[in-house]
Amino acid sequence: MFKAEIKADTLKTLVNVISTVVDEVKIAIHPDSLGIRAIDPARVAMINIDVSKEAFVSFEADEGEMGFDLDKIKNIIKLAGPGDTILMEHDPNQGRLSMTIGNIIRRMSLVDTNGMNDPSVPPLELGTKVQINADLLQKGMRATETIDSDHIKMEADSEGFTLSCDNDLDFASLKVPASELKALEAQQHVASSYSRDYFSNIVKSIPGNVPVSLQFDPDYPIKLLFELSDGNAHASYLLAPRIEGE
Repeated sequence: MFKAEIKADTLKTLVNVISTVVDEVKIAIHPDSLGIRAIDPARVAMINIDVSKEAFVSFEADEGEMGFDLDKIKNIIKLAGPGDTILMEHDPNQGRLSMTIGNIIRRMSLVDTNGMNDPSVPPLELGTKVQINADLLQKGMRATETIDSDHIKMEADSEGFTLSCDNDLDFASLKVPASELKALEAQQHVASSYSRDYFSNIVKSIPGNVPVSLQFDPDYPIKLLFELSDGNAHASYLLAPRIEGE
């Protein structure tokens, strides 16, 4: 059994965050929460989200799992107006999900989860930690959009944090001194590179006023951690490094 009501804006944010990695997702349902772990087909990016029942207007659920086509969910969310809520209810007999917005009812088939993997989250202990608002990261990524390059570089030391992108002719960077960061842990200068497109898509999906913790070390995956729905949803991304010479 699954029956839950959620603010349309909250659901939209969650779907946008997940869909940067996959188009279809398996959701683990628990009596007091939802859990999502997914890895993209190229195995470059992974997402892990835990959503507590407090993120919902109402929540009733038994242990189970469901598979969702995220494009279908996005199309339904477009029908919602400001302040609307969406009622979701699973019909186990027909294997469908019913979504109600006001006087609109949309029923859709669920995705078969048998072929979906359930990736484990690697236990990474990363030494460099930077906390920064998502809107500042988004501004830095916009500065790199006209540069013909497939990667960005992250750097940090005790003085601050730098995000940069370059090629043989052009260069752009975001430099943030330690005094303007929400938090900084960097014992020495560190630098590591990542896919610009993947990182840009991830950062764009996060609401601008949300603080994001970046954790990275040279040639290790970068971990992005943040909270949504007033702290009732905890999200983390892992993005594989771009090793020099690739």
